[in-house]
Amino acid sequence: MSETAISPNIVPEHAENGDTWTRRIFLAAAGVAGIGYAAALAYPVYRYLASPSEMALSAAAVTEATLKDAQKLPKGAVLMFKFGPSPAMLIHHTDNSWVALTAVCTHLGCTVQYEPEADRIHCACHGGVYNPYTGANVSGPPPKPLKLFKVAVNDTGVEVSRT
Repeated sequence: MSETAISPNIVPEHAENGDTWTRRIFLAAAGVAGIGYAAALAYPVYRYLASPSEMALSAAAVTEATLKDAQKLPKGAVLMFKFGPSPAMLIHHTDNSWVALTAVCTHLGCTVQYEPEADRIHCACHGGVYNPYTGANVSGPPPKPLKLFKVAVNDTGVEVSRT
């Protein structure tokens, strides 16, 4: 009987290697899953932190815009347009002067509107008021003036460029 019974201390060689191989596969899969999970969490954080620098680069890349047929804009009217990624406005004043300004409030980034009857640029978010000729902040919470652009009027349109 002792010849046919297997001793409890003897472990077949293939069983030990099979267990080790299974553990290795499990640990490798867990490591890959952990790296994938960390990447999935890190990507939105990266996009959030990288967007201000990307926006600054895209804003700096645009140096001028040509507005076709904008010279036909009536006196006292405004034309809203995109200058790079942000809105801007072209104002044709009643004294026949042309002014182009950013249309983003320097307080919290709301879009401002030109009010020709009051001869002002107004931000409805917090009551900021700007001078429509210079972009200077006149009243309210805006800490800085609106950015002023260079304007050139010709027969085909109006060219707006950074100063």
